[in-house]
Amino acid sequence: MEEAGKVRAPEELRAEAPGGRSSAAEDALEVSWVQGFSSKNFGFINNHTVCYPCGNYILFLDIETKKTSVLQCQTGQVGAFTANGNRQVLAFSDRKLNPIIYVCTFPELNKLTELKGNVQLDYTLLALSFTGSYLASYSSIPEFVLSVWNWQENILLCSVSQPGVTATSLSFNPMNWQQLCFVNESSITVWHIERNNDEHHLKQNPVKLPNGQDSTSPGEDLFFPVSHSEDQYYGPVLPVSAIAGLVGDEAETFTPRNDTEPSVHPTAHCWTAASEIYMGCKEGFILAIDAKTHSVSVLQQKPPPEYVRKISDVVSYARREEQKKKGGKPEDLQKTALFAMAFCNEGLYAAGRGTVYTYKPAHSREAVKLLDACSSCFLAADFLTPGNKYCVSVTASAEVQVWLLEDGTCLSKLNLNIEATAMACCPSSNSVALGTRRGQIYFLDITNAEAPRVVYRIFPSKFPVLSLHYDQSGQFLIARATEGHIFILDARPSKLFQVLGYVVFADEILGISIVSDLKDDTVEVVVLLNVAEVQRARLEIFFLSSALITDNDKYVNEYGMFNASAIRKDKYDLDYPLSSAVRLKDNLVYGYCTRAPFICKYHLSEENKLEDPSVYLSEKRTPSNQFGSGFLCLSPNSRWLASAAKDGVLFIYHTFTMDILAQKHCHSYQGGGIRSMVFSLDGKFILVNGEKDGALVCLKWKKIDNIEAEEADHHWHSLLALLNKSTSDENNVLKSMAEWQLDQESTLESLPEEKFKEAAFKSSSVEVTEDGNITIWYSASTDDMSWIGQIIKKVTREETERFASQKEELQMGIKKLRKTIQKMMHENDQVPDTEKLEQQEFNLDTEEQERTQAEAEQKVATVREEIEMKNLANYYLQNVIKHECWDAMYVKGRAVKCFHMACEVKNYPLQERSEEELETLEKVLRLQKIETADLKKKNVEIESETVLPEDRGEKAEVMADENASYCLTGSLSSLYGGDTSILYHQWDLHTREQKVNQIVLLKDIIYKVKTAFNKEFDTVVQQKEQEIARVKERNLRIREILAQLDLQVEVWEPSLADDEKPERALTVQDSEIKAEKYLTEQEREKAELLAKLEMERRNAALNNDRLRALNDMMGGMLEVRKEDILKMDISPPPFISKPENSWNEEEKKIFSEYEQKVKELNEEKEKYRGALENELKKLEASIQETTQHFDETVCKLSEKKVKLEMVIYQEELKIVYLVYALLLDEELGTREAGLHHFLVKKENEKIKTARTIQTAKNKIEAYRDTRETATAEEKNLECSFTKHFADVPANLRDELFQLYKHRPKAPVTGMLLGTANPYVDCSGSAEDHKEALTLLMKAMDELDSSEHMPKGLNPSVWEHFCLARRKKVKSEELVKWKDRTLTEMQTFLQRRMDENKKIESQIEAIFQELTWLEEEKMKLQLNLTVQFLLKQGQVELQSADIPDYTDAILINKSVIEELNCAIMAQGEKKIASMVECKDFSKGIFQLEWQHKKMRMQIEDLKQKAQDIVTLPISKDRQLFLTELNYDSNIEHRISVMEQTLGIMDKLHKKNVKHQQKRIKELEKCISLKEQENYELSLELKEMLVSVSERRHIFEAADTQHVSQRIAEQRYQEILKQKHLRGLVKEQEEQFEILQGEVARLRSRTFPIL
Repeated sequence: MEEAGKVRAPEELRAEAPGGRSSAAEDALEVSWVQGFSSKNFGFINNHTVCYPCGNYILFLDIETKKTSVLQCQTGQVGAFTANGNRQVLAFSDRKLNPIIYVCTFPELNKLTELKGNVQLDYTLLALSFTGSYLASYSSIPEFVLSVWNWQENILLCSVSQPGVTATSLSFNPMNWQQLCFVNESSITVWHIERNNDEHHLKQNPVKLPNGQDSTSPGEDLFFPVSHSEDQYYGPVLPVSAIAGLVGDEAETFTPRNDTEPSVHPTAHCWTAASEIYMGCKEGFILAIDAKTHSVSVLQQKPPPEYVRKISDVVSYARREEQKKKGGKPEDLQKTALFAMAFCNEGLYAAGRGTVYTYKPAHSREAVKLLDACSSCFLAADFLTPGNKYCVSVTASAEVQVWLLEDGTCLSKLNLNIEATAMACCPSSNSVALGTRRGQIYFLDITNAEAPRVVYRIFPSKFPVLSLHYDQSGQFLIARATEGHIFILDARPSKLFQVLGYVVFADEILGISIVSDLKDDTVEVVVLLNVAEVQRARLEIFFLSSALITDNDKYVNEYGMFNASAIRKDKYDLDYPLSSAVRLKDNLVYGYCTRAPFICKYHLSEENKLEDPSVYLSEKRTPSNQFGSGFLCLSPNSRWLASAAKDGVLFIYHTFTMDILAQKHCHSYQGGGIRSMVFSLDGKFILVNGEKDGALVCLKWKKIDNIEAEEADHHWHSLLALLNKSTSDENNVLKSMAEWQLDQESTLESLPEEKFKEAAFKSSSVEVTEDGNITIWYSASTDDMSWIGQIIKKVTREETERFASQKEELQMGIKKLRKTIQKMMHENDQVPDTEKLEQQEFNLDTEEQERTQAEAEQKVATVREEIEMKNLANYYLQNVIKHECWDAMYVKGRAVKCFHMACEVKNYPLQERSEEELETLEKVLRLQKIETADLKKKNVEIESETVLPEDRGEKAEVMADENASYCLTGSLSSLYGGDTSILYHQWDLHTREQKVNQIVLLKDIIYKVKTAFNKEFDTVVQQKEQEIARVKERNLRIREILAQLDLQVEVWEPSLADDEKPERALTVQDSEIKAEKYLTEQEREKAELLAKLEMERRNAALNNDRLRALNDMMGGMLEVRKEDILKMDISPPPFISKPENSWNEEEKKIFSEYEQKVKELNEEKEKYRGALENELKKLEASIQETTQHFDETVCKLSEKKVKLEMVIYQEELKIVYLVYALLLDEELGTREAGLHHFLVKKENEKIKTARTIQTAKNKIEAYRDTRETATAEEKNLECSFTKHFADVPANLRDELFQLYKHRPKAPVTGMLLGTANPYVDCSGSAEDHKEALTLLMKAMDELDSSEHMPKGLNPSVWEHFCLARRKKVKSEELVKWKDRTLTEMQTFLQRRMDENKKIESQIEAIFQELTWLEEEKMKLQLNLTVQFLLKQGQVELQSADIPDYTDAILINKSVIEELNCAIMAQGEKKIASMVECKDFSKGIFQLEWQHKKMRMQIEDLKQKAQDIVTLPISKDRQLFLTELNYDSNIEHRISVMEQTLGIMDKLHKKNVKHQQKRIKELEKCISLKEQENYELSLELKEMLVSVSERRHIFEAADTQHVSQRIAEQRYQEILKQKHLRGLVKEQEEQFEILQGEVARLRSRTFPIL
């Protein structure tokens, strides 16, 4: 192990410096130590050293000595990382473009090799094999390539791409490097690395993970189901991929969403000694995966057992126990997350959030902390006074660490559990200031470096603290906060870190630089501002003196802000925008430019100032050779200027010459660059921390000019001389301060921003005074209130006390004024409306009123806009619905209802058919006409060829009429306006085009049926409208009669409902709106004008004297109508009021006439009343009759609508059947296309596999020759032993031969002993041949020693013997190595052959599937679905059992009838033939005597023929005599012989072609047989070897007599078979002889034949 803290950066790892930097500057600085902890990975490089990456470095921690060493990656941040404790090798990648993988050794830290692949961006995972020199890598976007390397030979063995797959972990099987576990967030893959000598192949084996319900059942193959199920009604059941219409590669992996079950999510895994993988999951499962069979078993379901929970929470447990010891609250602690684990020395090592713990169950049940680094990224670091021994760092979570500057040892650690933002160390004391996001500043006492503590806290304001700065004398602490605030504090603990005041800047503050003048005891603060209006930087400088501390009240105002005269603020505008600036003496300023990578030098003098505008120009611009935003830092002696940027490179310039003194690539741009850096007071050390990489780097000078070092040392000593006295005094005060209790503040600090503000608001009370002013009184203690809040509270209290009397007077005046106004408003309410004042005139605060009205109008406008947008959306939705459901309808949907019954009939809403639909229909009709004409023509031709009898023709016509029945057409649409003659016959729908055309025709029939019904419906609607008009007309007369009869009877008034007039829904009537109508001003004025005109018209009508007189005298009518007779009345005579006895005669006469007239008038009234009643009854009866008749019409229409619905459903059912058939045909076609695609894929795989097999066979054959050569050489060495040692005596030669055969014990690999190896039984792989041979040679050294030399043997002979034996051992090892390699190659070949057989079986299954699909297509075309119409009760069964019609077929009725006609005709023929036979039997007896006569004539003729045969006449003469036309017969025979010759010639040519084809087939068979013979010869060689081995076994077993008996039995069987073959051969020869004799005798007996 190297010295602790030593950083190694070997020359091999160095990269060319960017920008052409000089090597001298690069070597000027060296890394002293590095601290930090990243969240990537960690591992053991040996038994006692753990290593982990951090930023640009890899740290090595000795867990026994706690010492750390560092390896730096010169090209940037460390990317992927892995370590192998077996070989003490680590590998890591950088993160530059085209990254490189470096392999290094430990502890030498020398680079072994560089692996350069084709990766463009980054490596995500690396893994080293436990044995062998193999490395696996996985790259990120865009390649996603898994690669396997032989890093020792720098060879890429194999690689495979997995686009889009993001891996989480990768590892080799320690027992077998040829197995690789690849894990991502949702799946696991075991990759097998198959080797064929020098070729390597990666074979993927995915693992089927169980679902969340612990289901590990194998998934069903959806692309190739186990069996083909078929439904008798719906047809075959196809895979879901065919149903989904998928053809390509997606069809093989497609799974419906409903069938997919979410599997478990793997997190971490490890290998066992049995080559199993233990996998942990997020759901709490622990799985065991067999790497060979890839099967999964569940070891543990959720929740895990107690001991597993203890192991998983080991870090959290240890963390809680540690905090309990320190007095913390365990419930408030954050749970530590584990991101990496490793096993070593029977223990579990877990890492998480900057800590590494070990847990050994065998020794103890407690976790032991090994490493306690920072839990988050470093925020800042600084040197503790005097600056040469300790340094302090802080993280974003306020975790403060104290480091030993010499070697980076962590002396102590303090976690404040708050959100820190800044940190600085005080030069005048050992105190540290820590700023937070809440605005507090904590002060820590680090006089004891091993026990830091919080001693005080200041709360200047609620603004977050951005940075903290001390001046060199340690008097002032400058705190920069947001909103342009800068607070000045007394840095001395003796003054309790008093806040002196603050300064506010209008612009954004970018940075602060402090220059201390120790002689004048003044501090100059330079503030860099970002001016938003102009693209330039601005410097504002103010001065601080010691007088601000002694007499602070003179220099601040009542609100704590410094007066402008107290700090003497100056302003300077610069010509470039800067991100950082530092001030030197002599008015020199250096600034880092933001737009261009250079450093500007300014001299703040009047010479470099422009007059208009007032801008200072830069004197010099120095290129910085950096990119990204950066900052500058000045050394304590102001001679060195450091420049840092986002690229992570640190530059140090000389402030006078701007020469580069040093440069160091300590961080990288991938980690965000450098966050902060600081020089030590003596200038020997530099602390640099990164932005996001979590690394804290301590640099020290390696090469520096002596003058520069002496000057820095002199400045340091002079500074310490000034600070020594004050430092000791302040440290004593610091030690005496009590520790600050964080319990009260922890709750408040841990709250989020919203809760913090709410808590602050609740801690105060609000008082609203009568004058409307709001006064906030803080009830919390001063510790919970900011310094600014306390000052404001104090000022408010003083102002309240000072102006108390004036306030009371104002309140009294306001009360009097309020009473006066209320009195005036009360009086205003009592006066008339014309004299009332408006309410707003009593408002004294018109501005407030206008503001309130403006707010109300704004809210009204907002609400109005929302309502308008909502109305607009509803209007758009209304238009869409109206367009789709109303405007687009050619026939609008409406209903017609009965007058007196609850019966309603609706029409069929129809859309107008598009031009495309009409064109398609016309095309189908035209095609149907052509097909019908063609079919008629064919029928005519058939009928002309087959002429039926008249009765059969009549029967055929009857059958044709029956075929036209509705039963076969399957619907009754022809009765309701549909033309079924244009349809295809249901038995003729075989092709896809016919089915599509049939669907078009059926839709046309449905449309026509609906159209016909709509016409009838419109007629009924018109009839109802007419009836309603008639009823209304009669109701007018009824109302007149009722008025004349003075009867109060309600008249029935029919009307159309909303369903009958659907267009009413599109218009909104005013009566439907319940809310009051809103009228605009114009509409309101118009309505008032109309009302005024109506009022004037009515007044004019009332003032018409003529009309008023007519109404008064004659009721407004000039004539008396008959209808008014009931209203007529005869006025009595005026003397009617007198007593009857006082009437005279004339009066009595007048009275009698009056009575007569009254009687006549009453009779007339009764007659007229009776007539009116009769007319009323007739009108009511007429209305009742006509409406009932219309109701009957509607009922009939309703019945027809029901039947029409049935007809439409019949046609739609046909369409459904046809669509389903088309869909099934499409699915079958899709399935066929998918199978063809899969077949092509498998054929390509088969071709590729066949090539691989052939190549493997050739390689095996070539390698077998080399193996046989090596074996022969090894045997020759053994045979030549006697020749080489022939001169040695026989007894010594035998002893030497025994030693020649002796071999040492199997050597154990040295690296397996004493290393972190839990796999004890790990056997070496074939790749360890050289290593094993080396170990064997080392073991042979013991046998070659002179102790084993036989007595009396010459030493020279012994040396010769040892060399021969070594040669023999090497030869044996070589043969073993060759055998292992050959076995591996044969295994590879066998796997490929198995794959080839599997592919062949898959291809065969595909062909079977294609055949089955063809059969199903044929069935689909022939097995049609036919729809019949059967009357109810027409088909009846005798029994309850329904017969099985699976074997039945559906044929036409005409076929059966034609068959019956044919049977009847045959029966008639049979009867006629029987009659003829009866008549024929009568003439048999007559023919018998003729038969006898003819028999006798035959005998005579035979005798004559015998005589003629005995005559010596040749065949030609016989033919001449027998044939009548001899010449024609000869010519006929010649022509027959010529034809026979032609046929024989053709047959000969055909046989020649057949034999040639046969020869080609035989040649192919010969080639195949030769190949088989070659393979058999190879097998024969192996069999000969096995036979020789068995012969040796046979000889050794001494079973000669058994083998002789068996051989004798087999010999007898062979003789018996030979004898039988001879008998068979003799019998075949005799049989051939007999056949020849038979043929000879036949030719002699029958010479003519």
